[in-house]
Amino acid sequence: MAIGYACLALAVPGTGLRGAVLRNAGEARLREIIAHNLAALERMAQYNAKNGIRLFRISSDVIPFASSPVNAVPWEREFAEQLHAIWRTFRAAGIRVSMHPGQYTVLNSPDPETVRNSMLELDYHARFLEALGADGTNKIILHIGGAYGDREAAMRRFGAAYDTLPERVKARLVIENDDRIFHIGDALAVGLRKGIPVVFDNLHHMANPPPQGGGDDARWISECAATWGPRDGRQKIHYSQPDEGKRLGAHSRGIAADPFLAFWDALPVPRPDVMLEVKDKNVSARKCILLTDPGMGIGALETEWGRWKYLVLERSQAAYLEARRLLKDKSAYPALAFYRAVERALASPVTMGGAVNAAQHVWGYFKDAATPARKKAFAQKLEAVTKPGGLPALKRFLYRLAEEHSEGYLLESYYFAPQYAADAEAPAGDATA
Repeated sequence: MAIGYACLALAVPGTGLRGAVLRNAGEARLREIIAHNLAALERMAQYNAKNGIRLFRISSDVIPFASSPVNAVPWEREFAEQLHAIWRTFRAAGIRVSMHPGQYTVLNSPDPETVRNSMLELDYHARFLEALGADGTNKIILHIGGAYGDREAAMRRFGAAYDTLPERVKARLVIENDDRIFHIGDALAVGLRKGIPVVFDNLHHMANPPPQGGGDDARWISECAATWGPRDGRQKIHYSQPDEGKRLGAHSRGIAADPFLAFWDALPVPRPDVMLEVKDKNVSARKCILLTDPGMGIGALETEWGRWKYLVLERSQAAYLEARRLLKDKSAYPALAFYRAVERALASPVTMGGAVNAAQHVWGYFKDAATPARKKAFAQKLEAVTKPGGLPALKRFLYRLAEEHSEGYLLESYYFAPQYAADAEAPAGDATA
């Protein structure tokens, strides 16, 4: 089995994707963006291979306007060498990929034009996976769509539209339950009727269970397993945790260790591939892999600690010291205790003393080589750390220095990840460090 994440990677330099607006979507600009995005995808493939992540969802946006006449670039031919190189990286590492068209790909719409456009979009996804060289076990995930006032009729329309899809799309298409309209019972009914594999999404199921109920997640996962045939590869599911401050169905920032392990332990054997749908992407994927695979070894935990430590230090010296203590015993593998310490830190506010201490640690990489002007700038930004916007400005300054000095260790640090910045705007006045 494999654990993975979707589309974008945090704290992995050179992996950001670019887009285009319609008025600027000339062929030269599109070629430039496609080349950039494929290079970013290759870096993500290399990162995933290096870090034991063997399940990855490729962003639909990698080829802008791919299903529209706006994009007349013959990208499959022009970028064939780059596409094949990306797949060689994925294949060598045993990484399985997927794609998930966006909310406007709706096969069961009563509007014929929407259905035609949706079919074109699905065809693009199939063509992209073919252009890579990926076989039929690398899937395209889709929701059933809208109800339009009559759920049964909408399900029949989905089936009728599915029947007219090109075979290369049918060979890859899988469907999943959603969080508002079509529950897992509906998805199974359509999947069994049409021979389509079904993906179980636990958070969607939590928000939108079948009215008749009928068992825990493991029961539904087992029922979905029966829809996956030999040509489809391993069964795949989606796993998320709710964001407690938002509507049920919203994804959490990160995956919490203890609930994930409870879910993991209850999975039927053989376990399916697990796609995490979470805001911190690869960070949680690494976490869940390390929690479930002791074979990764203490060295893998130490590598991950190198990415976490300054973020932890600015929030909790106690958690920082606990994590360091846990990693001293090189014969142990304290993954759960380690991540509990990290989670305690993330649940704590940034303190003034912690923010200053962490920033000074990072500054230590540059201070000997820094010019007088840079030293003055650092001192000024450090002094302003408690003012509105002060800490983000300090971190941006330090990140630019890391880029200038090619400090890969820092560039891969979660200390700079914007997903952890929103709750660090104004450090508390605690002076401890």
